[in-house]
Formats: sequence, C-alpha cells, structure tokens
Amino acid sequence: MQNVLQMLEADIGGLDLTRPYRVSGRVSRFDGHIIECDGFPATIGTLCEVDTQDSTSVNAEVIGFQNNHNLLSVHDHDAQISVGARVVVIDDGHSIKVGPGLLGRAIDALGYPLDDGPPLQLSHSWPLNGKKTNPLARRPVDKQLDVGVRVINSLLTVGQGQRIGIIAGSGVGKSVLLGMMTRFTAADVVVVGLIGERAREVASFAAEVLKSDSRDRTVIVAEPADRSPLLRIRGANRATATAEYFRSIGKNVLLIMDSLTRVAHARREIGLALGEQPTSKGYPPSVVSMIPALVERSGTGIGAEGSITSFYTVLADGDDANDPVVDTARAILDGHILLSREQTQMGIYPAVDVPASVSRVMNDIAGPKQLQAAQYFRRLVALYMENRDLILMGGYTPGQDPDLDMAVQLWPQLMAHIQQPFNESADAAQSIQALTDLFNLQDS
Repeated sequence: MQNVLQMLEADIGGLDLTRPYRVSGRVSRFDGHIIECDGFPATIGTLCEVDTQDSTSVNAEVIGFQNNHNLLSVHDHDAQISVGARVVVIDDGHSIKVGPGLLGRAIDALGYPLDDGPPLQLSHSWPLNGKKTNPLARRPVDKQLDVGVRVINSLLTVGQGQRIGIIAGSGVGKSVLLGMMTRFTAADVVVVGLIGERAREVASFAAEVLKSDSRDRTVIVAEPADRSPLLRIRGANRATATAEYFRSIGKNVLLIMDSLTRVAHARREIGLALGEQPTSKGYPPSVVSMIPALVERSGTGIGAEGSITSFYTVLADGDDANDPVVDTARAILDGHILLSREQTQMGIYPAVDVPASVSRVMNDIAGPKQLQAAQYFRRLVALYMENRDLILMGGYTPGQDPDLDMAVQLWPQLMAHIQQPFNESADAAQSIQALTDLFNLQDS
C-alpha cells in the first residue's frame, strides 16, 4: 500500500496524500514577489503554503491567473523559494473566525494574536469580503452618535451608521483624534484597523487603547507598513468583516480605519504587479473600484441589526486635498473632516478646519437652533481666517463688517470651543449647549 501511495504521489507532482490538503502544484517562476505555479483549482484569495530551501514554509495568496498558471503573491519577501518548490492550498481564504472572544485583543490580518493573551476561542465564521445587502432595506441614519469630541458633536454631528473621512497630511494630530474617539465614543464595540502605519505608532496606539477603560469593547487589527501589500488589504477586510459580525448580532459598532490611503497603496502594488495600466498618479483602475467596495460594507443594518459608524483616515500627500484617493473617498463617504496644518501651527488641537469640513447627515439629525449656531460659527471662522493677516497687521478698521467684527470679538471663544485636551471627553449634550451658548441660543 505504501508503494502505491508513493507512485501516486510521484505521478501528481509530489502531493503528499497523507496530509489533509486538497490540491498542490510546483513553482515555475519566482521574481521575489510573485510566484507562477501549476494551474491547480483555486480562487482569488486562496491561501497557500510554499516550501523554501531552509526546510520551512511561507504563506502566499492567489491573486490571478495567466496562461493556465496560477499567480500568487508571497507574504514574506525574504523567502528562499526555488523553482520546483511545492505550493499547497491551506485555506480558501473566503471566511474568517469571529466571536466575542476578539474583544480586548489585538490580531493581525490572518487572525493570529499580536498581544500576550491566550489563544483565541472563536466559534463563528463570517465572509472576509462581507455579505451583500439590499440598500433599500437598510435603516436610515436618523440618530446622533456621541463621539466625545466637542467640535464634532456640535459642528459636524455624526449619525449612527454614517461613513466619515478624516483628511489630513502628516503630523497634524490625526492619531490623537482617533485615540480620543476610540476611548470616548458611545458605541457597544470599537474595531480599529491599523493598516500600513509605522510599527512604533501601531504599538503606541495599541498600548494606549488596551490599557484604557475601553479595552473590553475594542478589537485591534494591525498590519504595519513593512508587511506584504496583500496582508494590508486582508487586514482592512478583516477589520470590516469583524465589524459586520458585531453589527449582525445587534451591536452599534465604531469602525476606525487608519488609513484608507495605505490600503489603496497596497492595492496599487498588487495591480501594477499584475500588469494593470496606471492612471492618475500611478493608481490603476482597481483602486478606484476597491474603495467603494470597502466603504459600502459599513453603515446601518437591516431589521434588528445594529450599525457600523466608520471613520476612514485619508492621507493628503503634500497636503494636496485633490489627491485621487482623497477625491474618490470624498465622493463615496457621507462627509469629511479636514485637519488643518495652519491650525496645528497655531497650537489648536484637534486641528479641525470647520469651514472646509462637512457632515452630510447633520441636517437630518440636528435641531434647528444647533444648525443655526453651527452655520454662524462656520461663517465667523471663515471670515476671520480670510482676513487674519490684515487684522494682525492692523489694516482692518472695526465697523466695516458686523460679522467680521463679531468674529474678531469672539475669536478666543471660537477657538476654545474647537480645542479639547486629548484626555478629556465632551458629551453631545454639553457640546451642543456650549455651541448655542456662544450666540445666546437654546437648542430645541
């Protein structure tokens, strides 16, 4: 019997029939990142093990097909893979394990723990790329979400199930704002996807969140910038799938994705490796289709399901707010918060540029007095910033513009309303009351 197994194994290219794998093949080409191997049956996203010369194995993922061969991207770029190495399927990559056991834990894109906790005990499965839902069956966004940040609660009111972009260059306090929302938002579950960020920043953020009072409701999915682009994409999908699972069991979820731009960069790497033609700023068409596919998975649920309120950070390279990823995200999201480098230089944190930011559902969930006060606040800030240089040089004469006079008079109070220490929370009622008190209004 053993001889028969050996003969069969040789005939089918070295497949070990004593192991519980379904299919395998052999490497025919390897360029350091992309493997081409025999065309065994597999779908996009299938996970495989590839033997290396040092008697270990590395993971790779099917990303395409060419000339009846499979194309795979290797997760470890330093792998010692030679032509003829065996490629074995280990997982179809379609579903992930989820469950309440994820709360308080930090995991990577493949679901392995990154913290010092015990092995994960997860009893449920969820599709990595989500489940399609009828958009007409989703509940409307009609209830405010308290994020614990005064400027957002009062001037850019967010609804449960809304999708918001945080657009910022580097070094303007994006991570601090995300940390505040993670700790202070009134949500049942917080899922944080740290995708493509610096390893030091990932470790610092995770340590801060997992040591706070919000630990027992928080899940962190992290894939730093030095990991494979496929792992970064899988990490973004895993964070979203985890949020979808908790929404399906009736939880109101806050999903924070930092950052959507790094996910787009990862998709660009894969697209160019597959031969896609680059378009605007080197982004292939697959990037434009990937962003709405990822973003549209969040939002309100159906029937008794909960909701996913999502914040996606979008990096404006060189503070360019017209970057292709910024434009695509701004078009698909339900609003955006722009962080201003000028306000950062003035020492205003969080550095929210109120006139340039918008919440597209605020008119549906805020009271008339709050809306009136918020519009006037925006006008005063915009007027002051437009005339700031003239005012500082002493070239403005009071009495020429009543609104500008009011902006100059109230400027310290306006900035005090925006500013907030990173370790202090401001609930929605207090934030709205503080806004209406600026103009002697009472919200209704």
